[in-house]
Amino acid sequence: MIAHLRGRLLEKRPTQVILDVGGVGYNVHIPVSTFYQLPKPGAEAQLFIYTHVREDTLALYGFLTEKEKALFEKLIGVSGIGPRLAVTVLSGLEIDELGAAIRRADTQRLTRIPGVGRKTAERIVLELREKLPAPAAEMAPAASALEEEVVSALLNLGCGRTSAEAAVKKASQDGAAQEFEPLFRAALQSVMK
Repeated sequence: MIAHLRGRLLEKRPTQVILDVGGVGYNVHIPVSTFYQLPKPGAEAQLFIYTHVREDTLALYGFLTEKEKALFEKLIGVSGIGPRLAVTVLSGLEIDELGAAIRRADTQRLTRIPGVGRKTAERIVLELREKLPAPAAEMAPAASALEEEVVSALLNLGCGRTSAEAAVKKASQDGAAQEFEPLFRAALQSVMK
């Protein structure tokens, strides 16, 4: 499988490029974000490649960063999302903004992307929300032992980790007593809203 290409850019369009590598022209599908960051035709470029193989198709999808490629691979892992729609999703929002929208469960923001309806946006959030790491700026300081205990209790009730941690953090910030029962009740109320 092809994982990386470096060569001379022959053609450049918003959704695809042709990259000459050792005399072979590779047609590579790209998101719009990659298009704007690539140099002009004739210059050297390199792309991280995802090779999509099916019975009737062999297609290459290229990205400037491994982070963008990793998010693409997560998107195509969502049921009902193929490579073309995943490229459209990556073209619709900057990668950090897309990750934040998924973590916040902002389906309204996701449905503004052409080709993404309400159900597809909900599936993306449901299947990827827990899989996307929070950026360093969003990561909270380590939780206390008491907060971890409350998070664990919420997990046992079927709450997702991200939701449980956010609820406990909110309950602590809202001034809940730093004892198990009051903190647990306040976090549970926050989850149920």
